[in-house]
Amino acid sequence: MTFSEYQLLTVLAQEMNMRKAAERLFVSQPALSQRLQNIEKEWGTKIFIRSQKGLSLTPAGELVVKFAKEVIEKEEQVKEEMQSLETHVHGTLKIACASIVGQNWLPKVLKRFVEKYPHAKISLITGWSSEIIKALYDDEVHIGIIRGTPDWKGPKLHLFKDSLYLVDKEIRDIEEVLKTDRPFIQFKSDSNYYQEIQDWWHRHFQTTPKRTIVVDQIETCKQMTINGIGYAILPAITLNDADTDIYKVPLMDDHDSALQRDTWLLGYESAFQLKQVQAFTEVIQEYLQSDPTAF
Repeated sequence: MTFSEYQLLTVLAQEMNMRKAAERLFVSQPALSQRLQNIEKEWGTKIFIRSQKGLSLTPAGELVVKFAKEVIEKEEQVKEEMQSLETHVHGTLKIACASIVGQNWLPKVLKRFVEKYPHAKISLITGWSSEIIKALYDDEVHIGIIRGTPDWKGPKLHLFKDSLYLVDKEIRDIEEVLKTDRPFIQFKSDSNYYQEIQDWWHRHFQTTPKRTIVVDQIETCKQMTINGIGYAILPAITLNDADTDIYKVPLMDDHDSALQRDTWLLGYESAFQLKQVQAFTEVIQEYLQSDPTAF
């Protein structure tokens, strides 16, 4: 099989849909179907089973796709090692990033990176911090960007802090929370963010909210608040100057200091030796120096 056929199999396995896979591969469905038949003939087995719901892998197909992924990863690794010997920044920068950072902060940094290093490629996945740590452990990415305090033994770079605010269209003071019947909209994740808010609440009010709504996406939480459904506690990274018709009351800790969240860049020592990772780290540091008070 050629390298492009390994890519074909991995894309099919990711999409599990002929139409979507054909679109990603920039080929027609009939052409994709014919190429898949040729590959299956070469292997002497069915790799995918078609149904009205899409594609499903056969047991033999799982082995073939696993092999295809390993070939692609090995080729990419060899390319990166070769390119690290060159003076120009090439190769793919593989990043796993906390969703909230990927939506609100990272695009500004990536814009600078692609402008400065047009030959480099970017592979980006977003998710919860636990998923990012797992991606690092599984060697799926070069670097991870997480929220909170990391339990990480390898190299790490502190990126920024951003303050937490009680956000609402009516509440102007923290103590008004005890008087309102409006629901507290909470964002629940697998990070320690949710627990930090719970701990702060109980220390400050010694009681529980009268009404609560729990959602699993921070953007949903924000939009429900902006639309007047209730109040929420949100980090500054999610708020911008356009949100002018809502009140933002800063949360204070027991020492009357602003309650804040940290964001960190993590990776293994070997990853930081790659030129594209070194270049990205330099771009981040330049960005932070140019706008140190972003949050």
